[in-house]
Amino acid sequence: MLSEQVYAHLRDAILRGHHSPGEALKPQDLATAQGVSLAVVREALVRLVGDGLADRLPNRGFAVPAVTDRRWQEVAEARRTVEPLVLRLSLERGDLAWETRVRAAHHRLARTPAFAAEEDRHYSAEWAEAHRIFHRTLLEGCGNPVLLDTFDRMWTASELARRWAAHRSPGRDHLAEHALLEQTALARDADAAAEALTRHLTLTTTALTGGVPPD
Repeated sequence: MLSEQVYAHLRDAILRGHHSPGEALKPQDLATAQGVSLAVVREALVRLVGDGLADRLPNRGFAVPAVTDRRWQEVAEARRTVEPLVLRLSLERGDLAWETRVRAAHHRLARTPAFAAEEDRHYSAEWAEAHRIFHRTLLEGCGNPVLLDTFDRMWTASELARRWAAHRSPGRDHLAEHALLEQTALARDADAAAEALTRHLTLTTTALTGGVPPD
């Protein structure tokens, strides 16, 4: 239970930007700050490495991944390759119950503020969860748990990059992007929905790389 609490605290701190990209995560300092043993902190850090929220560096301990890390483009490329194909299957196989869930998930997302306060630079936890649920619900119509597990892993791996991209594209119209995804999906327009999703994913990576589209 203690390890779970430390893990949750460190995960939240990284996602909220309390630790800068590339910053060292020193187990001894973290253990002292949290008032726990070094073993508890190391266990939490290993879990964060598995989540893609920390790096384990040979002979150098742990660190927050760097913004320039190639992995973000690699994950984005994987998502742009896999998710539009899964979305096409979802549109082909999804039933009326799926359509209802998509509408409900989009309504929740559209009504949830992206930022808890105007000065915030990172998405709120509530919006981040509503965002995840909407995207997953879009794909759930495929009915393939293996593909959905793949989506879950890629989503977790890209969460940190998504948070960092938030303040790099302040003029981005997320409401319109997600509305278009809902509309094209429920219209069963596979080509338009896949194109909208690909563009949506590309814009996040472009924001993170400073306006340079990924290869």
